[in-house]
Amino acid sequence: MTTRRASAREVVALVADDFTRFPDPPGGERASAPDGPLGWPGYDASRERAARRTGESESVVCGTASVGGTRAVLIAFEFGFLGGSLGERTGDRLEAAYTYAREHRLPVVPLVATGGSRMQEGMLALTQLQRVARQSALTREAGLPQIAVLRDPTTGGGWATLGAGADVVLALPDAQVGFAGSRVRPPDADPAAYTAQAQVAAGAADAVVPPAELREVLGRWLRLLTDGTPSAHHPAGTPGTPGEPCPARETTAPGTGPRAKPHPEAAAVPPGTHGTPGGPAAAETSAAPGTGNRPAEPPSEPRREAAARPAEHQGTPGGPAADETGPGPGVGGSVTGPPPGSLREPAPVPVALGVAELPRTGWEAVRRARAAERPRAGAYLDAYFSHRLAISGDRCGGVDPDGMLCGFGVHRGRTVGYAAQTGAATRPAGYRTAARLIRLADRLGIPVLTLVDTPGAANDAEAERQGAGAAIAELFGVVATARTPITTLVIGEGGSGGALALAAPGRTWATPDSYFSVIAPESAAAILKRSPREVEATADQLRIRPQDLVELGVIRITEAR
Repeated sequence: MTTRRASAREVVALVADDFTRFPDPPGGERASAPDGPLGWPGYDASRERAARRTGESESVVCGTASVGGTRAVLIAFEFGFLGGSLGERTGDRLEAAYTYAREHRLPVVPLVATGGSRMQEGMLALTQLQRVARQSALTREAGLPQIAVLRDPTTGGGWATLGAGADVVLALPDAQVGFAGSRVRPPDADPAAYTAQAQVAAGAADAVVPPAELREVLGRWLRLLTDGTPSAHHPAGTPGTPGEPCPARETTAPGTGPRAKPHPEAAAVPPGTHGTPGGPAAAETSAAPGTGNRPAEPPSEPRREAAARPAEHQGTPGGPAADETGPGPGVGGSVTGPPPGSLREPAPVPVALGVAELPRTGWEAVRRARAAERPRAGAYLDAYFSHRLAISGDRCGGVDPDGMLCGFGVHRGRTVGYAAQTGAATRPAGYRTAARLIRLADRLGIPVLTLVDTPGAANDAEAERQGAGAAIAELFGVVATARTPITTLVIGEGGSGGALALAAPGRTWATPDSYFSVIAPESAAAILKRSPREVEATADQLRIRPQDLVELGVIRITEAR
């Protein structure tokens, strides 16, 4: 028995609080020869039957909607209209939708259910994929997010453009997803490989979301990724809805990224307050060198003082130096940005936490970083964010759920991206996922927090076959060239280049439970042909304690306010 598929209008109703459909193109649909450009016998009759059956004149329904309070352009495919296939008229509507999104600074949400290109229009249908890809790329360059929802089925060129090309890819359970449709696969192909769950496991999609949760999850993603995007949070009837003028786009000085704004859920409070549960002091307002963006602050260490500093210093744990309130070296501050007062944040609540002693020796630093009871990335992220959503996968066939956590969350009223090592060896897919996260945050003007905690990059043969060196090199390059500020906190093991790739030059802090080293002391002793009894002394020679790293200028002290 075939399960009935939801129509385009039904899926719009599933996710949207309201919906304003775009009118048909001025002058009507593009002219077409009888039975289409190829003269395909019966094509006109097929279109007429599809229109009567579905109530739609083409395979996509486009318009603006409010999803969880955020305005967006929705593109809903009608699978009942010739299998949701893409033809020339489909391309016209998709191009118009993307263009409207850019003009009105709105995110784009494709709700995809398609079998691919429309064979009755031949190569003219296939070339619509190039057209769609260009519109998606232009929207990406405009700094607007694209969040795709994969319905059943999502195959062919629709998957390869609107689906897989989105910034975040959500999928409905058991949806058929794959480039090859069901009738063009090898006879012995495993059907399980062409499912939403399989695409998440392969790193090509971020999450499977049940229909009952889709509106909430999609709304949360839109709020996170449109933090600071003009128009997206205007209510219906204000700029950002059909027929209204496009608001002026905020610009930034050459060589800087877009300035992050408060999250729409933030409450405006009087400036000058500070202290937040698990959060840093409010005095941290310095910009990263070469940018005009406001950086993410390092989180405080759960249940203990997150500071590489003498024990007698007390105050808000995890907070930056009290005098660190000016722009970074060579920076004169942001020359553009939101109106005065728009960067006010919710009042943080001071919390008294204990003070942790700094390690006395290098080997003690290693033992403490490796201790099972030490707080890990999950504890830091929970303390830092009021809520967060994860991305998954490197879009190259790999995931690293045990080694790298990536996503976006809300901290003190604004969106911050995160890439956090978990204490395990990081696999190539983990580095590529972190690079994907930072690129997306950079394009959207969202600051990033990275947590360093790994004994090193995975060094097994499979990791080499997966391109460990290339993946680490890619992440080094992404961090080095990011315009959005990146803040790093070393929370455990900082094992060589596999840890350093995630660290922001000049904006790295450390907790007392951490170390950072060019090589593990045991490996250094082995290379130097020293006995195991000399490992501890080697650790001291390497100068890997947090206070050593401060003296060497590798990390920055985290002072209390």
